[in-house]
Amino acid sequence: MVRFLITSLILAAAPAFADELSGTVIAFDRVDNVIVLNDKSVLTIPNSEIIPEDLIAGETITVEFKSDGDNGYAAFVSIKKM
Repeated sequence: MVRFLITSLILAAAPAFADELSGTVIAFDRVDNVIVLNDKSVLTIPNSEIIPEDLIAGETITVEFKSDGDNGYAAFVSIKKM
């Protein structure tokens, strides 16, 4: 019983792991915050603060997000240029 409680506490305290997606930007609409990657992924970013200010087409980026299962993206965490 004690082992179960300890395991439960550790799992509850662990942060949720985010998923990552990497690719080359082929199009970027700064007005609507839409990024299109070379694998045809279309990302509509609701929080423009995480988009690098100097992002341009042709750059490779890594997008960290929380998945919403089969429904796509629940939340975008960060966008980093490589």
